[in-house]
Amino acid sequence: MQQLSIEGVQAVSPLFKEISQASQRPNLSVHLKELAFLGHLVLRGNSQNKQFSAAIETVLGVPLPSALQSETKDELSISWISPDEWLVIFPITQAFEMERRLRLMVDGHCAVVNVSGGQTVLSLSGANALQVLHKSTPYDVHERNFPVGKVVTTVFAKTQVIIRRTGPESWELTVRRSFAAYVWQWLTDASKEYGVEVSA
Repeated sequence: MQQLSIEGVQAVSPLFKEISQASQRPNLSVHLKELAFLGHLVLRGNSQNKQFSAAIETVLGVPLPSALQSETKDELSISWISPDEWLVIFPITQAFEMERRLRLMVDGHCAVVNVSGGQTVLSLSGANALQVLHKSTPYDVHERNFPVGKVVTTVFAKTQVIIRRTGPESWELTVRRSFAAYVWQWLTDASKEYGVEVSA
């Protein structure tokens, strides 16, 4: 789904053009999909502050993850970005209520910022997804160094992405909206030798 209407406001995915023009070929070893129209909230605060940590867990239903880790619950994920920063991703229809509840619950030296319109998430999976990542980033993404649940912000081609491993052969890449088409085209090109299936 690359188009969505919420309360009469029409939204279009940053990859609407690329995906609508992609050829659909099943049973290939790399699968690429945009997870469009998700809510993205950036949290800033001190994880050593018990009130802050407790408030986040109360609202999200999961604890703040430790360095380079993520936590998930149903359709929600929270990823560690830096020592005082986390990224929460969840269905866009919950964005304003989630932001409101967090602002009510957290207090002191902290911040809640809605960046939903500035980012998108790409799902990369399949038997050769790891080989595609090896082509794309200098970070060691082998399972011995990058187990399921780990997350890093790193160089990817000529830009920067947040990489989260969601399964043995599946990854999520959080990309700035302005670089989404570039990263998508990079991934489709890097996947050609294995065969890439694009799905909306």
